[in-house]
Amino acid sequence: MTRVAAIDCGTNSIRLLVADVASDGTLTDLVRRMEVVRLGAGVDRTGELDPVALARTLAMTREYAATIAELGAERVRFVATSATRDARNRQDFVDGVREILGVELEVVAGAEEARLSFAGATSVIGDGHAAPYVVVDLGGGSTELVLGTDAPAGEFSMDVGCVRMTERHLVTDPPTAEQVAAARADVRAALDVAEEHVDLGAARTLVGLAGTVTTVTAHALRLPAYDRDAINGAILPVDVVLASCEDLLTMPREQRAALGFMHPGRVDVIAAGALVWSEVVARVAQRVAEQGGELSDVLTSEHDILDGIALSAAARD
Repeated sequence: MTRVAAIDCGTNSIRLLVADVASDGTLTDLVRRMEVVRLGAGVDRTGELDPVALARTLAMTREYAATIAELGAERVRFVATSATRDARNRQDFVDGVREILGVELEVVAGAEEARLSFAGATSVIGDGHAAPYVVVDLGGGSTELVLGTDAPAGEFSMDVGCVRMTERHLVTDPPTAEQVAAARADVRAALDVAEEHVDLGAARTLVGLAGTVTTVTAHALRLPAYDRDAINGAILPVDVVLASCEDLLTMPREQRAALGFMHPGRVDVIAAGALVWSEVVARVAQRVAEQGGELSDVLTSEHDILDGIALSAAARD
């Protein structure tokens, strides 16, 4: 066993996994945490990390550092993704993490983010799901799409996510028809480019990851509270997923906030996230049908880039 700590810091949340990794790659969780810090607030508009958001994120990093020390992790890997990639002042974040944890923050490119997400998701996919897989990691600032079986055969990172689309388009509650149309056009254009790199029609199983997808799944399952075990591995018909997305997109904020499974930090961005997910699911289903297949359902996984970071940390010399 190797005890590792993995930290994933995206546009909306910062997450920690401390786990024991066996020689066969099996992960045994000790701690898994997620906190919404909204590091990427305003980055799409300003190109910089907001000082208040950065301070919030570093404060949570200190909490995570205490947990890592208490549990005695032998290896630590800290990965930052979309918001930090886009920020001119990301060195302030890098320096802060080094001071707190004594490790180098890795600002990974979109392709590396996609590969880590694929590794985490496919590490626990059972024999009941046909390959190849299209794995979709829908984040706050970007969305990664990866096609593959044992390893990625094609990947692409789109600059669309729940925070970015909210700030760019869905600025009223609920959003207007014009705002929704503009957001959909943005996502569809990004998918057009993604298809130059990823053959979506080759998918036999579509796997969705991260907070937007798990929240849409919780809503489709009508869960009274967030239940990771019920969400992980859930298989939902495509039309049920699309209906859940549409419901969250059109629902007023007050009603979304009252949902028992809804994380408070996701209330104001889930509409945009649901829009992005609906466009991805519809596009993959369309392309599979055009190639003579049928995508009848969608698989949700709670195992994602965080698991991939942990596995990569254990594999390092």
